[in-house]
Amino acid sequence: MSIEAQLDTRADANWLGLTGARVLIAGAGGIGGACALAYARAGASVAVIDRDQRALDAIGAELGALGSRHELLQADLTEHGSGQRVVAEVVDRLGGLDVMLHAVGINDRRPILEFTEDEWDHILRVNLSSVFGLAQAAGRHMVDQGYGRVLALSSVSGLLAHHSHGPYAASKGGINQLLRVMAREWAASGVTVNALAPGYIETPLTAGELAKPGKRADLESLVPAGRLGTPDELTGPALFLSSRHAGFITGHVMYIDGGRTLV
Repeated sequence: MSIEAQLDTRADANWLGLTGARVLIAGAGGIGGACALAYARAGASVAVIDRDQRALDAIGAELGALGSRHELLQADLTEHGSGQRVVAEVVDRLGGLDVMLHAVGINDRRPILEFTEDEWDHILRVNLSSVFGLAQAAGRHMVDQGYGRVLALSSVSGLLAHHSHGPYAASKGGINQLLRVMAREWAASGVTVNALAPGYIETPLTAGELAKPGKRADLESLVPAGRLGTPDELTGPALFLSSRHAGFITGHVMYIDGGRTLV
C-alpha cells in the first residue's frame, strides 16, 4: 500500500475521534472562526457564539459551504448568567456538549498608569470573567456526563512582561491559573482543561498594531521562527487537545508562538 493510500485510510478511520462531537466556540472571528471551520471539517457539529451578528453571519456562510451541522447564537458573554444560558441553549440545540473553546478577547495597549478602574474592569470582564462563566457552565455539564474537553485562548502575554499590556497580561495569566484549578478539580470526572497560548498572530485584534510603521518587523525580530503566525496554525493544537488522543493531558498551557517564549 502506498503512503498516500495509508494516509487516506487513516483519515477515513477518523483518527481524531471528533466525528459527531458537539462543539461550542465563543468567538466567530480570527482564531475562533478558523477553529470552527477546522472542527467542522473534522466532522463535528459546531455552535458559534458571538455578540457581533455580522461576524456570525460570515462564519455561518463558511460553515454552510462545508455542509456542516452548525448553530449560531448571538450573546454577550460579559453579562451575568450568560454562560449558563448559552451552554443550556447549545446543549438543547446540539443534543449535548463535548468540547468548549473560548476565543474571545480584547486588548488596549497603554501604560498601566493611564488606565482607569473602569477600563481595567472592562478588559478583565471580557477576557477573564467570560471564561469563568462559560467554562463553569460547560464544566457542570461535562462533569455530569463523565467526559469533556475545555479549552481557552491564553497568550504569551500571560508569561512575558510586555510593555503596555497590563490588564491584558493580567487577564491571560488569570486564565492560565483558572484553567489549572479547573483541570485539578475535574480530572477525575474525565474532563480535561487546557489553554492555548498564541504568540504574535495576524488577527483583527492585532491588525491595528501591525499597521504601525516598523511594528511588523519589530515583532518578527522577537520570534525565532522569523515570522508571525496565522489563525490556522492554532487549529491543529485545538483539535488535538479536543481529541481522544489527549485524554491524559490536562492543566497545561500550550505555547504556539514560533519560539517567542524561548528568548
